Amino acid sequence: MTWKVSVAGATGYAGGEVLRLIEAHPDLEVGALCAGTSTGALEQYQPHLRSLAEQEVQPTEAEVLADADIAILGLPHGTSGRITAQIQSLNPQCYIVDLGADHRLESAADWESFYGSEAAAPWAYGMPELARAQGPSQREILRRSRYIASPGCNASAVTLAAQPAVKAGLADGADIVAILSVGYSGAGKGLKPHLLAAEALGSGAPYAVGGSHRHIPEIAQNLRAAGGTTTTLAFTPVLVPMSRGILATVSIPVRPGATADDVVDAYTSAYRSETFVRISQAWPTTAMVQGSNTALVKAVLDRDGRRLTAICAIDNLVKGTAGAAIQSLNVALGLPEGRGLTVNGVAP
Repeated sequence: MTWKVSVAGATGYAGGEVLRLIEAHPDLEVGALCAGTSTGALEQYQPHLRSLAEQEVQPTEAEVLADADIAILGLPHGTSGRITAQIQSLNPQCYIVDLGADHRLESAADWESFYGSEAAAPWAYGMPELARAQGPSQREILRRSRYIASPGCNASAVTLAAQPAVKAGLADGADIVAILSVGYSGAGKGLKPHLLAAEALGSGAPYAVGGSHRHIPEIAQNLRAAGGTTTTLAFTPVLVPMSRGILATVSIPVRPGATADDVVDAYTSAYRSETFVRISQAWPTTAMVQGSNTALVKAVLDRDGRRLTAICAIDNLVKGTAGAAIQSLNVALGLPEGRGLTVNGVAP
């Protein structure tokens, strides 16, 4: 069986990456393409997608998106919640994957605090590797889900770096400090002065400083699922002059008496059977994962034994967004989880 997929936000970075992965997927085919203000042939906006060059981009309308087996939405935060409700009404059998944040948070209060609008209903979280201390596994939840909230890219990197320590009882998830080096594609395609090459090249630029980043409640929610007591964390992303990639350096307090072997055992046990999350022998770099759906993780007990440092590298557009969406969709459709995805990156 082949599933037809409509894509909203098809002219953006996340939408373009979804289309690239769909074109390589043997069980999916591209249906309608939609965007907010962009219209005309896709090649004007995604010239690298040669197989779809002549396909027309239409206005974003629920009726268009609902005429498919699957709708994937790469829309600004706070906008997809409205259109998903319309798609559900028009085509109750349609699978929907939201690349935005609208359906990620279980707490309406967290959503309203960080996003400043009315919360939408939470959906199955699109991270099959999410550790859960109780209840069904995340894969089991995804297998019976028709609606999937793809995770945030920064949230993915920090979660994958921190959850093994929490799940193993080495840490309770409190007082975590995360510093992230983030590629500029994470800021989207919007034309803003601080995103110009003249401003970005040769410079690192912190943003959302002081606990204001919207992925903080998402990370805390994930670590609570793993058994932690996390309510917040110190989280600072820094834009660095690369087009894609995230390198998350995460410092985690550990329980007294924790040993270096405990750290190795916790992380090895967490990811031993995972295809797309690997323990790296060397310290991960973004170059190691570029273009792949792989997350590389390495953790070590700090010299004083009070904290551990975990580093996670992902491609923000693949494992951080579009790849996670396709991986989770594969699970929901009953397909092999790695269908249409690769663990291999590109180099140089």
